[in-house]
Amino acid sequence: MNRRGAVLFAAMCVIWGIPYLMIRVAVRELAPVTLVFFRTALGALILMPVAGLRGELRPLLARWKPLLAYTAVEVAIPWVLLARAETKLTSSLTGLLIAAVPLVGAAIVTLTGDRERLGARRWFGLLIGIAGVAALVGLDVGEIDGLAIVEIGLVAVGYAVGPIILSRSMTDLPTFGVVAASLFLTTLVYLPLALLRWPSEVPSRHVIESVLGLAVICTALAFIVFFALIAEVGPVRATVITYINPAVAAVLGVTLLSEHLTRGMLIGFALVLAGCVLATGRGAETVPEP
Repeated sequence: MNRRGAVLFAAMCVIWGIPYLMIRVAVRELAPVTLVFFRTALGALILMPVAGLRGELRPLLARWKPLLAYTAVEVAIPWVLLARAETKLTSSLTGLLIAAVPLVGAAIVTLTGDRERLGARRWFGLLIGIAGVAALVGLDVGEIDGLAIVEIGLVAVGYAVGPIILSRSMTDLPTFGVVAASLFLTTLVYLPLALLRWPSEVPSRHVIESVLGLAVICTALAFIVFFALIAEVGPVRATVITYINPAVAAVLGVTLLSEHLTRGMLIGFALVLAGCVLATGRGAETVPEP
């Protein structure tokens, strides 16, 4: 990895490690549906003109069905569930739980039989990862909201299914255009819901900063940087950020929000990380959107 690649890599580790912190701050005053609307609307406002100028929107019209499916499972549903969960979970625990996404993806690919069956090493990785998730929630079960855990589990499934839809039905479509269109479509869906839950007063400065950070840095800028990283180092190396983002989220939650790292979180994350490395091997090609 050259110097430019290293800089892009480090930037992505931070950019997709901070959304959990910003979401946790924003949902203190904004309803989850309102937060998702602001995030996608501002992100689409930045990315749609770029995608249009690059001619990456028109080719999507012929594949509107898989585009809608991808939008639903990768953006529209996971982002609102993530925001709902963070009204009850700490940002650090949420980030660590999301680390299990590669495990979910490996399990889905294996069970659907679309690729060669996983060997003993990868099955062992899945088992280790499952044990890690159990440790994340089980060792501190008295302090964790069960519904929030289910919501994060659905987020992980959505993040894992989204790339599969891309690989099956939209590999020949411009990825940047797909992302921009997904943000725009999600904005349309959440507009009426956001109007119903519009804040009665202007949110605090920290909440406004968090919303802007989510939309501009963690969404619009994130995809621009990520595509640059893929072009520089390739998709396989780029996905290594999946293993670092949760650690960044945990550190930020502890240092900025005074959250506590529990025994279950430390043990669980170590097991999830080991399981991801074993289960996904060198074949991982996608990274979830936080």
